[in-house]
Amino acid sequence: MSKKRAKKTEEPKKEDSIKQEVNQQLEDNSDVDELQLEKEKFLRLFAEFENYKKRTARERIELFTTASEELMTSLLPILDDFDRANAEIEKNMDNEIFKGVILIQNKFKDVLTSKGLSLIEVKKGDKFNADNHEAVTQIEAPSSKLKGKIIDVIEKGYKLGEKIIRYPKVVIGK
Repeated sequence: MSKKRAKKTEEPKKEDSIKQEVNQQLEDNSDVDELQLEKEKFLRLFAEFENYKKRTARERIELFTTASEELMTSLLPILDDFDRANAEIEKNMDNEIFKGVILIQNKFKDVLTSKGLSLIEVKKGDKFNADNHEAVTQIEAPSSKLKGKIIDVIEKGYKLGEKIIRYPKVVIGK
């Protein structure tokens, strides 16, 4: 009997040691799982922060562009006034005043150009494109070649960088 009792006491000891080993392995695995979870959290947080940095940099650039866009848009009528003044002064043949106004106009255009403003080139006879032009009116074309084409440019158009801030206003032939 003593042998049977000894075997019974040994079996629970073996079971206990196996349970302890399994529990130890589970604890070790849980440590690995926790480490993996923390690593994933860190990577996500890092990626989120990188996206935040990129987004704020992009928004900052857009803010500077938008701020200069408002200023440029408000200065465009002055450029138009210079063109009108040049046309009137040229009619009166006052050469000295004409030269002075041209100098001021060129300085003004140079400053605006250095800040990214550019004129949209539109000529009479160019094909009308609704994406790049604003049609003010449509008149009978003087010739069949000018149907659907630009007949006259009423107001110049301008770009700030790659963005059109004022579309050229044109008259097209029908």
